[in-house]
Amino acid sequence: EEQLVETGGGLVTAGGSLMLSCIASGFTMDDYAIGWFRQAPGKEREVVSCISGDGTNTYYTNSVKGRFTITRDKAKNTVYLQMSSLKPEDTAVYFCAATYYSGDYYYTSEGSYSYWGPGTQVTVSS
Repeated sequence: EEQLVETGGGLVTAGGSLMLSCIASGFTMDDYAIGWFRQAPGKEREVVSCISGDGTNTYYTNSVKGRFTITRDKAKNTVYLQMSSLKPEDTAVYFCAATYYSGDYYYTSEGSYSYWGPGTQVTVSS
């Protein structure tokens, strides 16, 4: 059974850093484009960052550019989201998602993704 799980969330003060991990089981992430999304209380889920299946192309929403970095480790079947200079407005539940595509394209639309993790809470205090 294909599953994703996010780890690494927690409570951090503004300006701090966290690294989220998206770990896959039941499938090889090499063949999948991955996206990180987040949902803050009372708001719709939004795309944060994406990476293509081959790892050559990445996307960042404007509010996280220069602060977040998405990478993938094939050996560990894991995709990471390194978050730095965190702000209170980054507080949300963060989800990773996967869709089968091993090429150089990434997807920013929720509807493009087949598999989702349960999410991990990130709270940034001021």
